[in-house]
Amino acid sequence: MTPAELASVVLAAAHAVFEQRGLDRAALPERTVVERPRNPEHGDYASTLALQLSKKVGVPPRELAAALADELGRAAGVKSVEIAGPGFLNIRLDAAAAGQLARVIVEAGAEYGRSERLAGEKINLEFVSANPTGPVHIGGVRWAAVGDALSRLLRATGADVGTEYYFNDAGSQIDRFAKSLLAAARGEPAPEDGYGGAYIAEIAAEVQARRPEVLTLDDAAAQEVFRAEGVALMFDEIRSSLRDFGVEFDTYFNEKDLHDRGELDLALARLRQQGHLYESEGATWLRTTDFGDDKDRVLRKSNGEWTYFAADCAYYLDKRERGFERVVIMLGADHHGYIGRMKAMAACFGDDPERNLEILIGQLVNLLRDGAPMRMSKRAGTVITLEDLVDAIGVDASRYALARYSSDSPIDIDIELWTRATRDNPVYYVQYVAARTAGVARNAAEVGLVPGDGDAFRPELLDHEKENELLKALAEFPAVVATAAELREPHRVARYLEESVAASFHRFYDNCRVLPLGDEEVTDLHRARLWLNNATRTVIANGLHLLGVSAPERM
Repeated sequence: MTPAELASVVLAAAHAVFEQRGLDRAALPERTVVERPRNPEHGDYASTLALQLSKKVGVPPRELAAALADELGRAAGVKSVEIAGPGFLNIRLDAAAAGQLARVIVEAGAEYGRSERLAGEKINLEFVSANPTGPVHIGGVRWAAVGDALSRLLRATGADVGTEYYFNDAGSQIDRFAKSLLAAARGEPAPEDGYGGAYIAEIAAEVQARRPEVLTLDDAAAQEVFRAEGVALMFDEIRSSLRDFGVEFDTYFNEKDLHDRGELDLALARLRQQGHLYESEGATWLRTTDFGDDKDRVLRKSNGEWTYFAADCAYYLDKRERGFERVVIMLGADHHGYIGRMKAMAACFGDDPERNLEILIGQLVNLLRDGAPMRMSKRAGTVITLEDLVDAIGVDASRYALARYSSDSPIDIDIELWTRATRDNPVYYVQYVAARTAGVARNAAEVGLVPGDGDAFRPELLDHEKENELLKALAEFPAVVATAAELREPHRVARYLEESVAASFHRFYDNCRVLPLGDEEVTDLHRARLWLNNATRTVIANGLHLLGVSAPERM
């Protein structure tokens, strides 16, 4: 029996009690939940339904709990119900009902853990969006891992998600990039405000190979060639490195398109229509202070140039016009000041900033070698890049390490730890369970132990304490996925896999033998435990998939 099924049984018992007592059934919720008690000695699951309904119907909570306990005690699969404190219900399942979960998981396969909790929500999720002036640095890599995991979680809970990379191919930083390439091609030092690193020389050489005549052009024409060709090459490299990292976007959106299609003018007209623009000192301003910003923002300068914030406004409006009800943007720690102005901007468009716009801030990442932070990339020259991280610890460990922590906490990634083939390496600890469960299944087949069909499964035999502990851990997975999606916290999945599933499986494996010894006859207990082993493999694989990490069959 899954927690959701037990919750339905509890609610059905409440309906029966209300009918017996003539209570108003309109007070009953459409659904309820059951939770695992903190102390396992208190039972398998707990419900607070009696406490929630007591005041609504005017019945003392313990009296209502007693009636619910009596009704629940007669339900199939419920072994006992105890009343605790002011009216908590502590519920124990019989072994057959608890063990049946293994069959549910195995038969559901990749679908186990998925739900429709966020069905109907259309979400635009923008992350990474690094400027095409250099390789993706380690801060952007964090958002690649967390953002991709979050998109998988949102889709697993029924949301309609569009992932997006905003490609800043307009503005002064692109001009500085082009000047840096031109200087490198001429063998000159980089401009004072330009970009350095070996990658600049590499790209400059590639542009020259494509356009051999470039250095014969005048400065303006040569710079335009390096701008167009260099940005395209840099962005191809960014896309390629992210693809190798397992991250693909549904949409790569070019900032230049906003300018070329006149969308900044459209955004300005919409904001003017809403009554939030004014002119001062020859510039056009957005009155964001009306919605809590610390100062009003310039959209168009007195010389006619657009500001970056004007492009932000146009881009937000473009997303909303494409039908996305919620715009989620992931930004680095240095963008914390953007939250107020972006929320105010959404309000200026007539949107609800709390409903339509969500901004997530990620903190810094340090890569440690021998306990000391690595400061520079061999190639980029100034920062640690995606390639540096992957070269150091691999894709799986990188993605797991970056998604394992709350994004609002700084991370230190210790190279020695994350490359170690020991249990203190978190990704190894979890992947080892994936490989061990696959190995058990292979070894079982070799000795003629197969799970058989569902009718041959004897769930009531899974009555060992460690079997029950593992089953309860596996039962939590759908709720963990739903909570991680709703709170935008993929790290909850990683911690659950480590602390609940992997830890419980190791204790189960150490205490409950799955394979027969020597010439020992295969029994129904062996088969039942094989179902539980395979269910564990399913949950581990599904959880790692949500993080974009592989579930190896061998290690």
